[in-house]
Amino acid sequence: MYLVDTSVWIDYFRDRNNAPVRYLVDILENKIPFSITGMIYQEVLQGTASLRDFETLADYFSTQQFVYPKDNFLTHHETAKLYFDCRKKGITIRSSVDCLSAQIAIEQKLTILHNDKDFNNIKKIRPKLLLVTHDD
Repeated sequence: MYLVDTSVWIDYFRDRNNAPVRYLVDILENKIPFSITGMIYQEVLQGTASLRDFETLADYFSTQQFVYPKDNFLTHHETAKLYFDCRKKGITIRSSVDCLSAQIAIEQKLTILHNDKDFNNIKKIRPKLLLVTHDD
């Protein structure tokens, strides 16, 4: 199953034509299972321009599959460790939300569809992280 990151949803809703968006369109058109996290949901809603957009997206995403940390304490511990390990290797991850998404994906063996270089950097430190690769 896929975990679709905020970066792809933003590009999708802005009608951008890039490889991650085309991949998402394929997922949606072929009814391939995907999921989001609560933080992805929050980030998407935070980026809306109007109350109408907010409510429309809230309705849509409320029907989608959410994934959660398997163990709240342990997941957040491992997320902090991931950020720490990246920093110690000279890699600055710009968003702790990306670290949390990556940790949840690792725990649940999800493949992240993204358009955010932070995930490529996280994979250097956590090779078990599954990512959709694309050419754009």
